[in-house]
Amino acid sequence: QVQLVESGGGLVQAGGSLRLSCAASGRSLSSYYMGWFRQGPGKEREFVARISGGAGTPYYADSVKGRFTISRDNAKNTVYLQMNSLKLEDTAVYYCYAARGSSNYWGQGTPVTVSS
Repeated sequence: QVQLVESGGGLVQAGGSLRLSCAASGRSLSSYYMGWFRQGPGKEREFVARISGGAGTPYYADSVKGRFTISRDNAKNTVYLQMNSLKLEDTAVYYCYAARGSSNYWGQGTPVTVSS
C-alpha cells in the first residue's frame, strides 16, 4: 500500500517562501513521475510541477515557472516543492502525486495560504 504524506504548508505573506515535502512509503517510487497539483478556493485542481524518475527532469506550469523548484531525493522517497515569491493566487491546497503507467497515487493535501 503506497502512501504519500505532504507537509510544509501554512500561512505566509506575499513575497515569502515555503517548502513543501511529500514523503512516500510502501514502495520505492524512484522510477515514478512525482509532482504537485493544487486546488484554490472555488477553482479546479491544476497542475503545478512534476519531476521524472531516473534523470529527474522537471516540468512546470507557466504560472509558477521561475518561482517554484521541484526536486526529489530517491533515497528518502521524497519529493519537494520550493516555493518562492509567493503570490496571493498561490493560495490553495497542494496535492502530491506519483504516477507510472496506469498506477497513480495521491496524498491528502497540505494547505498553503498567502496573505497580503
